Amino acid sequence: MPRKNNQRLVSDQVSELTAGRLSVYLRSLSVLDAAGVKTVSSKALAEQFHLNAAQIRKDLAYFGEFGIRGVGYYVKELKRQLRVILGLDRTVRVAVIGAGNLGMALADYAGFRQEGFAIVAMFDADRTKVGRRSRGGVRIHDMAEFRDMVVREHINIAVIAVPAEAASSVVDMAVSTGIRAILNFSPGTIKVPPAVKLKHVDLTVSMESLSFFLAREDGDVDGEDAD
Repeated sequence: MPRKNNQRLVSDQVSELTAGRLSVYLRSLSVLDAAGVKTVSSKALAEQFHLNAAQIRKDLAYFGEFGIRGVGYYVKELKRQLRVILGLDRTVRVAVIGAGNLGMALADYAGFRQEGFAIVAMFDADRTKVGRRSRGGVRIHDMAEFRDMVVREHINIAVIAVPAEAASSVVDMAVSTGIRAILNFSPGTIKVPPAVKLKHVDLTVSMESLSFFLAREDGDVDGEDAD
């Protein structure tokens, strides 16, 4: 069976949670590599980074045999293999739609570049912002240029950082250009076709979840005091 078909079959079998854990393993291996560690067992990896050794072995088994009995994993090689599996062995080209404070911060986030994500352009409907650049030098373009630039710049991922009322139409526009991967920071419910992968990051929901934790903790303290 051709390699591409094998990759598609594995992709269909692997859950989003598994893919997320692969990213955690990669970061953990990067820490070990920077420290000069040459080999590591699944048990040692799990203990050092508060992971699950059996889960590590199960997740990696989807993609082949990486460990060597009596040795464990070669850190550099497993790190390289995970980058290939996650598609990070190539530059992933990203556009940020929305040049407000959040969009600007995302465009200049150094962590993206370090992991192989290139923010190639920003877009905004506000003509007063068009032509300006972020602190990191990413140029802001008119939304009318988006379709052409997706093709010209080979953009792979669209990051949405626009007001809630504009999010749905902006996502629809991005999908219509052929974008198949979207990271959305705008609140609200957004639907995309099955062939498009949408990741939703709602900062308000995350803050509310933390607030809930604090409220429950404060309630426990109040209850103890009342006794």
